[in-house]
Amino acid sequence: MTSESFSEAVAGRLIVSCQAGEGHPLRDTGAIVRMARAAVGGGAAAIRCGGVGGVPDVAGVAAAVDVPVVGLTKDGKDGVFITPTVEAARAVAAAGAHVVAADATFRPRPDGRPLAASIEAVHDAGALFMADVSSLEEGVAAAEAGADAIATTLAGYTDPGPPPDGPDVDLVRALRAALPDALLVAEGRYHSPAAAASAIEAGATCVVVGTAITDPQWITSRFAAAVSAP
Repeated sequence: MTSESFSEAVAGRLIVSCQAGEGHPLRDTGAIVRMARAAVGGGAAAIRCGGVGGVPDVAGVAAAVDVPVVGLTKDGKDGVFITPTVEAARAVAAAGAHVVAADATFRPRPDGRPLAASIEAVHDAGALFMADVSSLEEGVAAAEAGADAIATTLAGYTDPGPPPDGPDVDLVRALRAALPDALLVAEGRYHSPAAAASAIEAGATCVVVGTAITDPQWITSRFAAAVSAP
């Protein structure tokens, strides 16, 4: 898959993130695969998967759907943990991901290698690289390093304290202004159709939604809280 064909596949459309953490009732590769198939049936242009489920989830989803797969691994919860090393990036590509997503923040990487090394490894494996960033500066640097797509995945998650409730649409606008030709992916706390639409209006090529679509526990808790509110 080329960056042009990936862009054509997702432009103006939705990518659904199908993941479940340790201890979640859906933490099973079979469940993730069925979730991905359901998302595609509902109109998802691509699937983002892996995370805690890692390579098995990526391989399972890639074999089950006919849309592009954005794969990743997660190692821990602190610092750089999204596809944090060159070897992790290679493994995700080998599992069948068309696009490998990885932390592209300025924080030190566990293997001590620069971001460019992961980008090169992914390209050598015949896949594309999606840079998960938290700031304008990181997005620009990732693009200059050769990333094929820039995603706002980590906006609000690298500073001390809890992340804000809503998405960082301002970062989408800033990245589009700085990178007018980039494949720009809005991701992070897009919890409603209106929020997702606002990202497209702000200049995103496409939007990733995960929790608000694929986590029944989170969705149920929102309804339960609303019903029980005085």
